[in-house]
Amino acid sequence: MSTILERISAIEAEMARTQKNKATAGHLGLLKARIAKLRRELITPKGGGGGTGEGFDVAKTGDARIGFVGFPSVGKSTLLSNLAGVYSEVAAYEFTTLTTVPGCIKYKGAKIQLLDLPGIIEG
Repeated sequence: MSTILERISAIEAEMARTQKNKATAGHLGLLKARIAKLRRELITPKGGGGGTGEGFDVAKTGDARIGFVGFPSVGKSTLLSNLAGVYSEVAAYEFTTLTTVPGCIKYKGAKIQLLDLPGIIEG
């Protein structure tokens, strides 16, 4: 079976060979939809047989994503709250953030998604 990138390039080659007119508009639309589906598969790989615990999946918005990764109680939630104006709970104890908290900022015309991730520990 060919890879996703090979299938995308084959569809793009077929689109380049196809004349653009009223009769082929539907066919070209189907090809564009296939390319979009394959690109989504590239971005979100199929999940394995992982655990059933709650994940950190967040819908992508904007042009880029930035995740705040670090040890507990170092200011990740405070940074997100100050930059994006989003409420992320802050407390005097570790592991206040238990799930991913998203926020979004605009920088030079680009929308950037910020993700406040739970603190990491060794082990």
